[in-house]
Amino acid sequence: MNIIHVTVAYALPNKQYIYEVKMKLNSTVKDAILESKILNIIKNFSLHDLHVGIYNKLVHLDTKIKDGDRIEIYRNLSIDPKEWRRKKYIAIKK
Repeated sequence: MNIIHVTVAYALPNKQYIYEVKMKLNSTVKDAILESKILNIIKNFSLHDLHVGIYNKLVHLDTKIKDGDRIEIYRNLSIDPKEWRRKKYIAIKK
């Protein structure tokens, strides 16, 4: 049986959670997320509500993973980047 190593990552504004997991060849993104137990940290979301990607490219939960993949779980932005830059600009001008 072939074993691959992948990383499952989830970031909050002040903390990152990164888990290394060993998976069977032909496993999916969903399998790796479940194996990592990272859902114990992400409250108020079901697995199927998550937006996930591999190296910053959106993928589906049934996407097959490869050795060395970094599976990223995305969260909603707390503020629109344009709005943040506008507020920062206004604060600098004062």
